[in-house]
Amino acid sequence: MNNRTIDYYNAHAQEFADGTGSADMSGCRNRFLSYLAPGAKILDAGCGSGRDALAFLQAGFETDAFDASEQLCRIASERTGIAVRQLRFEELEGEALYDGIWACASLLHVQRADLPDVLLRLHRLLKPGGMFYASFKQGSGERVKDERYFHDLTQETCRQLMEAAGFAVRELFVTEDVRPGRAQEKWVNVIAGRE
Repeated sequence: MNNRTIDYYNAHAQEFADGTGSADMSGCRNRFLSYLAPGAKILDAGCGSGRDALAFLQAGFETDAFDASEQLCRIASERTGIAVRQLRFEELEGEALYDGIWACASLLHVQRADLPDVLLRLHRLLKPGGMFYASFKQGSGERVKDERYFHDLTQETCRQLMEAAGFAVRELFVTEDVRPGRAQEKWVNVIAGRE
């Protein structure tokens, strides 16, 4: 993840948290959680304001979270009551630590060239049988908008990247943006497992 993107989120952390904190992601969360046992251990990877980490905690799941933005880590820690780590995807280490990994609208900021390695790191973090969720803006190619880097994916490109990293794709589906006035924006969602 490039420094300009992180700088943007540090400078606009409260505005971003206010704009996304109440977005209803329960549909995607419930699809993901249907694959996990009660009380499973989840990593919210690139957690932003902590919206989903809080939902996981409230549903009884053991939850860890990280974000690359220092200011969003602060907001997410206050919101969830857990210590949210400041970390980039490229710095992830570990093996078989989590039953589930949730990466909602976060991997889209990872540079295209770095994404295959990051997906391998996430795959290693999952326990065998663990489940992974990610979402990307629907499209193709790399772009910069509002000082932030984005890497958009089609369903087919998403499938190819997941399978190359060793994931078994279980669901691949497109949704509308749930934020008010953003329904024209489409998201590619994937739920995949580590065999």
